Amino acid sequence: MNSLVHGGDWAGFQLEYGGPPLDFSSNVSPLGVPERVRDAAARALSAADRYPDPLCRELRGAISQAEQVPADWCLCGCGSADLIFRAVLARRPQRALVTAPTFGEYGAALALVGCRVEQYPLGEENGFVLREDFLDAITPETDMVFLCEPNNPTGRTTPGPLLLSAVEQCAEVGALLIVDECFGGFLRDPDAHTLRGMLGEYPNLLILKAFTKLYALAGLRLGYCLSSSGPLLEAMALAGQPWGVSIPAQAAGVAALAEHGYVRQVRALIAAERPRLASALAGLGFRVIPGEANYLLFRTPLSLLEPLRRRGILLRGCGNYCGLDGSWYRTAVRTGEENRRLAAALTEIVKEGN
Repeated sequence: MNSLVHGGDWAGFQLEYGGPPLDFSSNVSPLGVPERVRDAAARALSAADRYPDPLCRELRGAISQAEQVPADWCLCGCGSADLIFRAVLARRPQRALVTAPTFGEYGAALALVGCRVEQYPLGEENGFVLREDFLDAITPETDMVFLCEPNNPTGRTTPGPLLLSAVEQCAEVGALLIVDECFGGFLRDPDAHTLRGMLGEYPNLLILKAFTKLYALAGLRLGYCLSSSGPLLEAMALAGQPWGVSIPAQAAGVAALAEHGYVRQVRALIAAERPRLASALAGLGFRVIPGEANYLLFRTPLSLLEPLRRRGILLRGCGNYCGLDGSWYRTAVRTGEENRRLAAALTEIVKEGN
């Protein structure tokens, strides 16, 4: 019960040290929750004596407008992790294909239903980018395929033509392709990489999205998925509790979708700070993967987690990712001042280790 597989354990740090950490282990917007979103969630508490709308009608309407898809193509959930488990429980695949390394909740959900999981290794020699032979692994025996775009923890995206071929290959063999676009908002051109425009043609395609990262709403737990398959979404809705999204979370989601200026601000910050942080890490002799999201994967033989923790900083160790070992770490990209604090702490640790 005390085993944690993800980053962001600020509560454990606070219990140990009596104050909050500087958290680089969780990849959320460093600008915090937009003020109008906080206000909307706070106002919604006045209706906390009622059950939330189980159909999330207002929120789905706002998502429909933002994504330019019909509202009935959308299902909301308690974060994208909730929707991952719902999709697996709804379909109960016997054989699934995932990449390695990638987000651990895919495998956790598949294990829950006793699914045989085949892992496609993303090689370091290829910069952890998906290769063409991934298509050969999608066979008539494959029931479900997970792709994370950009991938967590590598931050890399799949080349567009290969991604389209994967959609077609899954359709040909009858596999459900679940594409996790939760970090897509941090890409240089998010609209150029999303598969949203293919939903109408491919009912076997399910896209995952979340408010967690771009709007810093990790604590409210809010995500949604998009699919043109009504039966799939209906089965997913029945695969969990009916009131999966609270009233404050629904209100926050509606308000967040109107925060266009905030989104531009956070995307500009990440775009400016990511190469600076990557350069600082490389300057310390670390092997840095050129990520495209709001985090960076890097490698060093030095032990970093405890020395950083003693300095008030949390980092994500990646030893529990399939395909990686304890020499790999993932760091969020935060503000310039915070990134410089991380770089200074790492410089001290490197000097101590030499």
